[in-house]
Amino acid sequence: MAKILIVGCGAIGLQFAELLAQQGHSITGLKRTPPESAHRLINFMTADLRVPAQLQTLDDDFEHIFFILSADERSEAAYREIYESGLNHLIAQFEGASIKPIWWMVSSTSVYGQTQGEWVDEDSPAEPTEITGQLIRQAEQTLTQLDPRNCVVRFSGIYGPGREYLLRQARQIPAIQQSPPYYTNRIHAQDCVGVLDFLLAKRLAGEALAQCYLASDDDPAPLWEVMNWLAEHMQLAPPSVKTNLARIDSNKRCRNQRLKQLGYQFLYPNYKLGYGELIE
Repeated sequence: MAKILIVGCGAIGLQFAELLAQQGHSITGLKRTPPESAHRLINFMTADLRVPAQLQTLDDDFEHIFFILSADERSEAAYREIYESGLNHLIAQFEGASIKPIWWMVSSTSVYGQTQGEWVDEDSPAEPTEITGQLIRQAEQTLTQLDPRNCVVRFSGIYGPGREYLLRQARQIPAIQQSPPYYTNRIHAQDCVGVLDFLLAKRLAGEALAQCYLASDDDPAPLWEVMNWLAEHMQLAPPSVKTNLARIDSNKRCRNQRLKQLGYQFLYPNYKLGYGELIE
């Protein structure tokens, strides 16, 4: 069993921590505000990455560190606090540690700047135009250059219980771009946890991993198709056609073959399975 630090125990991080603890791993969760309810198998530590002094009591013998954080808001300053200064403070804390940990970063497909519906995978250019995506990409590079064993996992749009943005949008009967198609990519929250657990198990079994995995379901679909399907199954009026097309900063189709060839099987391989369950 491994000693693991999970930095950022939000919804995904906490579910992952609980799963690993149940498997017998020694889990420490680092969070600014730990959950009030008891988690018997998880040792929580209160700390803010923006304040290096609060990290000084961390153990230095973690074998794996999972960086699963998101910014408080969509602004350059908030993203710099997490993906630049916060990450650098944490890395500095483990310089000279008794064990050199393997780092895992939960990243985002927002690092892709493609706008024409192109297929993208781990080898595609990751050149985002937005500063938020650029800072995430910078954090990826910081960790992959730190140690070739380190691994980045790029999640597409996460949905599931508590993450029901498209269901709320469908109820508003929105105007949606129909042509040219605007593609959406998604992954169910349970698959986010499943992918992280799967990759860690592979590593612990001694298998060599790539430095990057794109985690998105099998069905990158046009938003027009998705919203019409939701409207039909929620018994709502269908969306209207959006005529004043705005500039699109990102429009791509995510390919998950590297992850599937490694052996991962998606619990929710398409939006109809995942959203159908939410609607029910």
